[in-house]
Amino acid sequence: MVAAAGGIPSFGRVFKTFRHEGVEFSTCEFYMALSDYQQLMKLTEDMVSGMVKQLRGGYKIKYPANESLEIDFTPPFRTIQMIAELEKQAGLKLPEDLASEAANTYLVDACARLGVTCPPPMTTVQLLDKLVGKYVKDQCVQPTFIVNHSAIMSPLAKEHGSNPGLAERFELIINKHELCNGYSVLVDSLERLQRVHDLRRSGQPGPRETSVAGRGYSQALLYGMPPACAWGFEIERFSLLIAGRQGQSLTLRFIVIG
Repeated sequence: MVAAAGGIPSFGRVFKTFRHEGVEFSTCEFYMALSDYQQLMKLTEDMVSGMVKQLRGGYKIKYPANESLEIDFTPPFRTIQMIAELEKQAGLKLPEDLASEAANTYLVDACARLGVTCPPPMTTVQLLDKLVGKYVKDQCVQPTFIVNHSAIMSPLAKEHGSNPGLAERFELIINKHELCNGYSVLVDSLERLQRVHDLRRSGQPGPRETSVAGRGYSQALLYGMPPACAWGFEIERFSLLIAGRQGQSLTLRFIVIG
């Protein structure tokens, strides 16, 4: 994001990501100035559906390992609101202020009642993530955009213009797994510093941009940045989907990253 502050309108990279399971993934990410998360959603939908049609000759893919599974990539993709869908599927009524102690207590009780396991520390972000994983993401087999996350789950995303407490962010979920994540970048330096402070005070792990490695990014915000958006995409996961296969071990890597 430092480059955006320097006047470069868009830039990206492809790199290796190591997860806690010991599995290595290839990820593509980019930042784009003078755009927002809704434009990113449209770009993502066009790219994913277009690649499926071009490579498979149509929008529908069947999976031999699961004869009942057929994924339809025909646009437009389904879009659901994260908090509203969680409340609907889990039968919850979340507190309005999800950053409060009362919200954390409510979510701890909700997880215990619903049988959702969350290892310590049971922060509000981790509790929400576990509940959303079970009651929202696990219901998304067909391509689905989950939008407008809680702001406390998205410390680097801009707050929603008409829904305080929510963030301008989306995830594209296909076959119960995240394929893509994007958001409108928070470019207000003072608000970002306050969020980083609150994140560290709560003991919650944050993105790399909130660490020491992100100091250049913070400095760039002080000089001024244009509105921008950020996007990340799982390459291997998409290659499995488009090949009609299931299981990360079956992925044939056609991109070698040195």
